[in-house]
Amino acid sequence: MRVARMTVTTPGALDTLGRLESEAIHIFREVAGEFDRPVILFSGGKDSTLLLHLAIKAFYPAPVPFPLLHVDTGHNFDEVIEFRDRVVARHGLRLEVAKVQDWIDDGRLEERPDGTRNPLQTVPLLDSITQHRFDAVFGGGRRDEERARAKERIFSLRTAFGQWDPKRQRPELWNLYNGRHRAGEHVRVFPLSNWTELDVWNYIEREGIELPDIYYSHEREVFLRDGMWLAEGPWGTAREGETLVRKTVRYRTVGDGSCTGAVESDAADIHAVIAEVAASRLTERGATRADDRMSEAAMEDRKREGYF
Repeated sequence: MRVARMTVTTPGALDTLGRLESEAIHIFREVAGEFDRPVILFSGGKDSTLLLHLAIKAFYPAPVPFPLLHVDTGHNFDEVIEFRDRVVARHGLRLEVAKVQDWIDDGRLEERPDGTRNPLQTVPLLDSITQHRFDAVFGGGRRDEERARAKERIFSLRTAFGQWDPKRQRPELWNLYNGRHRAGEHVRVFPLSNWTELDVWNYIEREGIELPDIYYSHEREVFLRDGMWLAEGPWGTAREGETLVRKTVRYRTVGDGSCTGAVESDAADIHAVIAEVAASRLTERGATRADDRMSEAAMEDRKREGYF
């Protein structure tokens, strides 16, 4: 098992990754000073794993002062859940898990006709924020992922109903972040806003950060649907006219297995992944997330409702 390395960059000699790291660490410390009950969204994916790594660096040698929260669709890849639990245990962190299945079982949510549960995460997320009285919620969203995320500020105020209004965003001049909020409101915080997918992978290489194995090439049975290679699982399998085939693939992003596609790839190590990402002209969400293809405004509509 690889162990993450903690690097130290000399002040005044920061490269691109050093500047991005410094900004993210500053944001973590600002939130710690301004808010009472922050939480980090952690799914075990690459961005949330990077987020946690930065939080550990921000407060080292003290422990991370925030709990973690995972909104679990029940349609996650087994490798990712196993990795999530291993990381939590290794660092002695507290993980809150909001299971979408619990909301379905007690009638607060209904399964969608298309079987995907990714859009169903909003209600459990907002309920968990209210239940635990979280006032700042760290997410791993980046502006290069999708047009709606490109609109969002680093400190993103949400109403008491969890809603986002892009027209009412606060300015963030000179890297000054305004965390003021009324009772019941909360702020979403995105320390990775200015990172790109390539920055993420270059930093993962530099720091020796461990990720779930499915980010690297492996053989898996998949079927082609709407131009994406999907795997079978508890969310379903190939339909009539779709054929399961064994392919060498990897995942650029991980989430609800019903709408997260794999890409054909021979990139078995981080150096090959970086070369592949550098040559790509599609973001990972654009290439592999079916839920973002529902409409041109699919992500913005969900973010207005409280999605992260």
